[in-house]
Amino acid sequence: MHFSSSTHSQYNQGYLLVLVLVLGSVFIMIIGSFITYVISQNQVVNFRYEQQRATEIAEAGLNYYKWYLAHFPNDVTNGTGLPGPYVETYSDPEGGVIGEFSLSIASTTYCGAIASIEVTSTGRTDVNPDAVSIISARYTRPTVAEYSFITNDGVWYGAGGTILGPLHSNNGIRMDSAHNSFIGSGQANWTCNSSYGCSPNQTVDGVYTTSGNATPGLFSFPVAPIDFAGMTLDLSDMRSKAQNNGGIYYGPSGGFGYNVTFNGDSTLRVERVTGTLDYRSQSSAEGTHWGERNIITNDTFLATHTISADCPLLFFEDKVWLQGDVNQKVTLAAANLSSGAQTNIVINGNIEYVPGSEAGLLVIAEDDLDLGVTVPNDMIMEGIFIAQNGRYGRNHYTTGWFTNAYDQFVLRNSLTRLGTVVTNNRAVTTWVNSGGNPVSGFRDGTSSFDRNQIDSPPPLTPETSDVYSFTDWRQEG
Repeated sequence: MHFSSSTHSQYNQGYLLVLVLVLGSVFIMIIGSFITYVISQNQVVNFRYEQQRATEIAEAGLNYYKWYLAHFPNDVTNGTGLPGPYVETYSDPEGGVIGEFSLSIASTTYCGAIASIEVTSTGRTDVNPDAVSIISARYTRPTVAEYSFITNDGVWYGAGGTILGPLHSNNGIRMDSAHNSFIGSGQANWTCNSSYGCSPNQTVDGVYTTSGNATPGLFSFPVAPIDFAGMTLDLSDMRSKAQNNGGIYYGPSGGFGYNVTFNGDSTLRVERVTGTLDYRSQSSAEGTHWGERNIITNDTFLATHTISADCPLLFFEDKVWLQGDVNQKVTLAAANLSSGAQTNIVINGNIEYVPGSEAGLLVIAEDDLDLGVTVPNDMIMEGIFIAQNGRYGRNHYTTGWFTNAYDQFVLRNSLTRLGTVVTNNRAVTTWVNSGGNPVSGFRDGTSSFDRNQIDSPPPLTPETSDVYSFTDWRQEG
């Protein structure tokens, strides 16, 4: 068969045309995809840019409400008295209104008092209202839960202990314990005498040590004192809340006080103490004396109570012995407001949080907060403990000052504490002889502040500042 040259040329031209069309289509597809990609990326970039601006607007909403709370501390309605959300426009100083934020505000309250305020701020721009950013934060005032110890008097932390978390004293500190955080004294210098292990007396720095356990790089002195008067709780107000807002109230016992046990299931057992043992003891304030009577010899059952979740406040107008397991936020106070005679609280056994619970305990003694005589050999205390006008600690005992049955309790092995101690007067939990060896109290101890109570402390925990601050910040979208 024979093909002419013209037929062959036409065939080649047709083939090239098809090839051009195919390649052209591929090229157009590539160019189209590239243009689509560029447009898409530009849209993504613009969206992200507007979303970033929306985030800044949402943050402005949070800062606005922080400013608002500084002027109106307990207003969670943005001045409207009505439920939210509350919408406010946001302006650029150079470009006018560029968007808005919407605030949703909620509060956690106990016994009618605000404990914390949760604010959710939703920001958006006028350019792209779909580019939304949502930020939430919790506002609280800082409390004593941020410290391991706060004292208004001098204190000696012995070489046998370990302290985790910040410490503050308005007076001098001898720090011989191992520690991992800030140690602050309100004094530039002070006189260290024999009760602090110095003989003869000597003038020392606000925070002083002779121990290799301490870290002087964490010492700071003098620092601004903490105002104990300003931090003092209104015990009359607490009594009123317990009586009228769903808490638990007991008046004067007619005996020696009340023996209170947390049962670990949102209930507590209350007994009237009808018999106590008298014995000799020694303290820095009173010397050797009788009349402490912290050993219970007889008590009578009164009731088992369920602790309210809305007002978990317990108020006793008499001395209280306390122990048990805690599974919720709860506050217990003991103050004799009827007669004017100040009352003590005795920690009579272990106080522990139930594992897995969101527990938090605040214990407030109008006067002293005593660690009892018949406590476990390895004692555990979890909570915030406040001796409002007196001191936290354990008196000095000597064998022979009791009947023989109690001699075994003179010297205990260890005290492990999680939380905070606030004491007006000097705290002592270990008594040593002239050779520096423990002879009464606890041989060893570990104290740590509780991070879980900083963001969500128990009801009516004393604040160290009137200014609200962020304790929790989350970007949700």
